[in-house]
Amino acid sequence: MKQKSCCVLICLLAGLSLFAQTKATGNQLITLETLLTPFYDLSLLPRYETGIYAAQESSYDRTGKNDDGFGGTYSFVRKNPDGTLVLFEQQGPGYINRIWTPTPTDDTLDFYLDDSIKPSFSIVYRDLYTGKNYPFVAPLCSNQLGGFYCYLPIPYSKYCKIVLRAQKTMFHQIGYKRFPGNQPVKTFSLPLSNSERAALERIGKLWNNPMVTASDLHALKAPVKLTTNTVNIRPGQTLTIYQSASPGRIAGFELITGSAPDTIARAIDLKIAWDGEPTPAVYCPLADYFGYAFGRASMQGLLAGSDGKRHYSWFPMPFDRSAKVELVYRKTASTPASALPITTRFYTQDLKRDAPNEGKFYANWRRQNPVPQGQPFTMLDVKGRGHLAGSVLQAQGLMTGITIFFEGDDSTVVDGELRMHGTGSEDYFNGGWYALLDRWDDAMSLPLSGSLEYSIPLCRTGGYRFFLTDKIPFEKSLFHSIEHGPEYNLAPADYTSVTYYYSDRNGGQPEAPGNHNTTIYMPDTLEIYPQLMNVAIDNNVAVEARWTGMPAKTLYYTIDNNSLVRYSLQDIPPGSYDIHLHYRKRPDAASFSLWQRQTQISDWINAQAAQEVDVPMEKVATITLTELNNTLSFRFRGNEKQHKFVLTRIVLVRKK
Repeated sequence: MKQKSCCVLICLLAGLSLFAQTKATGNQLITLETLLTPFYDLSLLPRYETGIYAAQESSYDRTGKNDDGFGGTYSFVRKNPDGTLVLFEQQGPGYINRIWTPTPTDDTLDFYLDDSIKPSFSIVYRDLYTGKNYPFVAPLCSNQLGGFYCYLPIPYSKYCKIVLRAQKTMFHQIGYKRFPGNQPVKTFSLPLSNSERAALERIGKLWNNPMVTASDLHALKAPVKLTTNTVNIRPGQTLTIYQSASPGRIAGFELITGSAPDTIARAIDLKIAWDGEPTPAVYCPLADYFGYAFGRASMQGLLAGSDGKRHYSWFPMPFDRSAKVELVYRKTASTPASALPITTRFYTQDLKRDAPNEGKFYANWRRQNPVPQGQPFTMLDVKGRGHLAGSVLQAQGLMTGITIFFEGDDSTVVDGELRMHGTGSEDYFNGGWYALLDRWDDAMSLPLSGSLEYSIPLCRTGGYRFFLTDKIPFEKSLFHSIEHGPEYNLAPADYTSVTYYYSDRNGGQPEAPGNHNTTIYMPDTLEIYPQLMNVAIDNNVAVEARWTGMPAKTLYYTIDNNSLVRYSLQDIPPGSYDIHLHYRKRPDAASFSLWQRQTQISDWINAQAAQEVDVPMEKVATITLTELNNTLSFRFRGNEKQHKFVLTRIVLVRKK
């Protein structure tokens, strides 16, 4: 009983100390609950973070090469005498806002908060993401697309250290923020309070609502008004779809079409201007703003996205005097002459921008084809005061084959200081391990990040990421870039990005969108790795996938006579192609031929040889693909001695 009374007294004294500190500094106490608020109240997104230092600890290769965690060389701050690894160590006040890794283990993480001797709590590294240990649960902590991420804020008042009880670890990124020294912070502790649990539950319910609107995502400091209209826009027209001549803010908007505008979405530009500024705050193709992947709707994140017909943006956009939103439909050789009907929904508030404390919304659009050799791709380069709020990237390789350009690291220089350096392009988007099954191998949308597409045949991919508690504040300047290629930016590439940010001034962009810089690149040579294809089989077929020195695994088939293996080519653009095979001849190989459904398109090919021989490129057939006829089948003739087939890749070369 006496021990319990002492604990109560200690907690009471701690609470009184925090109250006294808050009263003395005049600053609001930062708690886990206040740090959770930005996840469900987007009205906070335009607010500046004056005096806050944002940075990241990561395992990136300090020499500029590509050992960003493979060897574990740079995967710790220091080693303890017992060989355990210090992954993170900072003085407070501050908080951790993101912990990411593609390589969690079953070793234990110890979190030392305000106490360098005794851990405040410990958790198995993997269980930081699996949902087994509350409050490290979805949607803030999860694993998809090959990357494991934890966005649960971990605030600390004086000190924070993370120790991994292991001798080696690989890739990681740990984002954090430091507050000014006089900022009172309530240090993270378990179990959570009822109000903290309620905040987590509120986030889960909101993020799992597929029809969430601006009214749900903004605190009601002023009523949200909905204005709906329908317009018809034709090629060559510019239409104003929203205009205000008085102070206020756009809490969000939706553009709804009757049919998916996939083929024309890059020919329609979204143009937004604030307060009579001569340079638009937003001027980019509709498709790129809403996270299309090379002309097709893809992104469905918390702040913006599209299902192909409904396009939504929930970025709050405060303005001082006036606002104007336009759609510009450029004429192109392929755009239809008919009008496109669009229903517009604008959610607005009569709430003037708080200029000393809020920035205006801007979206910076950039396209470089090709990205200059030896230089990273610049996503944002601005002066002034503000913060980064999100980015979307479409990344296209200009050489057939694996997406090696996506080995590049992101980099963020804030006020002239390198604050963040990533470990790989998909890592920046909370993914990991491209070209591996059920990892970064297809499109997938999550609330704060996702993959737009992944295609080895078309040699392209892309991703998006929104920043809430991890938004990156700057007082003077921000330079945000991403490399193309594992080292020295040498992989030929075509990059398009939209970067969302808030600032006290318009940073502009290098050029306006036009027909010359919005066309989608389509390669003539498409390289296909069977490991990553959708396949169906008939009769008796067994398969083993092995690494053989190629970027993806080689498939070793064991077949019976008359067995069939059919590959789907539905992601390949329609057209006529010469088929080249990379396969192996060997003593126990069967004969095979290629078919398109019931039509044989190659002769029977004998893959038998006295010794195993690699056949790197052999033209075997021609195929014409349409939207309704887009499969390729291998049929086999074999016996007890000839029952193997080894396939490394299929190469399609478009016929001109």
